[in-house]
Amino acid sequence: KSVQWHNLYNLRTYPILTHWKKEMTNLNQTIVATTFFLFFACIAPAITFGAIYAKATGNWIGAVEMITATAWCGIFYALFGGQPMMINGGTGPVLAFSGVLYSLSKSMDVPFLTFNAWVGLWIALYMCIAAFVDLNKVVHYATRFTDEVFALLISVIFIINALGNPFSPVGIYYYLESDHKSHDKWEESTDYSYMATAFLSLILCLGTVALAFQLKKIKFSPYGPNQLTRNVIFDFAVVASIIIMSVIGNVLFSSVETETLNVPDTFAPTYACCNVECDSNWPLDCEGQAQPYRYRPWLVNLFDLNGKTYVPFMAAAPALLAFILVFLDDGITWHLISHPSHKLKHGAAYNYDTLIIAFMIAINSMLGLPWLVAATV
Repeated sequence: KSVQWHNLYNLRTYPILTHWKKEMTNLNQTIVATTFFLFFACIAPAITFGAIYAKATGNWIGAVEMITATAWCGIFYALFGGQPMMINGGTGPVLAFSGVLYSLSKSMDVPFLTFNAWVGLWIALYMCIAAFVDLNKVVHYATRFTDEVFALLISVIFIINALGNPFSPVGIYYYLESDHKSHDKWEESTDYSYMATAFLSLILCLGTVALAFQLKKIKFSPYGPNQLTRNVIFDFAVVASIIIMSVIGNVLFSSVETETLNVPDTFAPTYACCNVECDSNWPLDCEGQAQPYRYRPWLVNLFDLNGKTYVPFMAAAPALLAFILVFLDDGITWHLISHPSHKLKHGAAYNYDTLIIAFMIAINSMLGLPWLVAATV
């Protein structure tokens, strides 16, 4: 019954703002461990996707925007979402779509963020319409097989990108190639060995996963002085594995250079302007300029159309394709989360959450932030 139309007009019967109440009033080690785990699970992809976004969008969207969107959307959805177990984050399909929008905006000679904002606003409108006509009922036709295949597909994409993507030079495998771009930073250093970097990166990658699995097994083993100790190790297995391998890589083997996440130093938009018009990117377009003139404003100007008054209406077409992508990604993830085997007590809220996602996409579009969808894994 909770997945029907009444979720939109009878919200007083739905336990909004209560999902976190028990956890916040009963703080324990499991909650602390889960919080640290989710922090690493969110911040690492945010920084990574942010760097890829910067390349795909000409620095209009970057790591700062990705971290900002992940932070505010995560907090907002956790407090107001109907199914806050879902984690919103960047995904490959949405990133690829943003890259296409950037290329399209350049071909139309329209500012990218303005075009992106109009597309995002249309997506939000489509999401609201989908919620009001109960389009989410289509998702209920998906079987458990469909859900698991979808989750497997996303998982395989992450695993392949970590080990070695056959279609792009991303993954541990490419560290073994001497001409990989990750080695360019130290190509003039006489002490640098790309094979040592590749070998250590491989050890850290596989070691983190293996150590986490082994620490998880301790809960059901005879090791440790008592069950409480084993439970603590079990809860903090992933966090401990990340910390231990980070210490090994940065302390024990500090002389071996490894590629790290490029964390921004300041909180400011990624796009730095060469002039007051902000139509050129510093320092790429003005190498002789010591400092940027300013950074692009946070609020996107919806009417900076460069004379192309048809853009707000034309944006409805690509927005329809993006809507299908966002709607199915979120819907199948909600369906997977709400499976009876998970024994959730709050019930589902498909239509209500569709409105929440629409609101977040609209805000992100207006601020020049990336659209976040369900991070299925």
